[in-house]
Amino acid sequence: MGKTYERIDGRLRDFIEAQPVFFTATAPLSGDGTVNLSPKGLRGSFAVLDERTVAYLDFAGSNAETVAHLRENGRITLMWCAFSGPPNIVRVHGRGKPVFRDDPRWGELIAHFPGIDHSRHGLRAIIVVTAELIRDTCGYAVPLMTYESDRPLHGSRFERETDESLDAYFHKKEHVATSIDGLPGLPLPLPPTPA
Repeated sequence: MGKTYERIDGRLRDFIEAQPVFFTATAPLSGDGTVNLSPKGLRGSFAVLDERTVAYLDFAGSNAETVAHLRENGRITLMWCAFSGPPNIVRVHGRGKPVFRDDPRWGELIAHFPGIDHSRHGLRAIIVVTAELIRDTCGYAVPLMTYESDRPLHGSRFERETDESLDAYFHKKEHVATSIDGLPGLPLPLPPTPA
């Protein structure tokens, strides 16, 4: 049976931090807008900041739907599934904000991710989520799967990019500066990586 939690701590926090993959869901305010669901991975790219706040690193990719939706309305749901061990699903429903490289909070936030070399992945934002509803449910129908390792492809693809070449890459992508539904996405030109 599902349970509602007041905070992310103890067993719940341990479960969330142990999962190698999680999912984000966002949508625009428009009733006919595109709902976005994204998988997130790379060990070390997620952090619990306090008992009601989490954050994850938003890396280079072909789209920026999550960023666009958060800039418009802030609604987001994060979901973790147990693919090994006892069956469990945890959802954090809340409000999120993208923090870009030129934000004064960048240095404080990036310090929460010491386990990942973010310079290899074209880091473009840190997504900070404040939980409004925290729930778990059974994961009886979720299959058992084995985690082998993170794929090295993302890092090997983006580690050779400079701020300038990454900005050029984003300018070429149709849905980075503007979402599928025409919402403002990633602000371009891309702010430089803080020293």
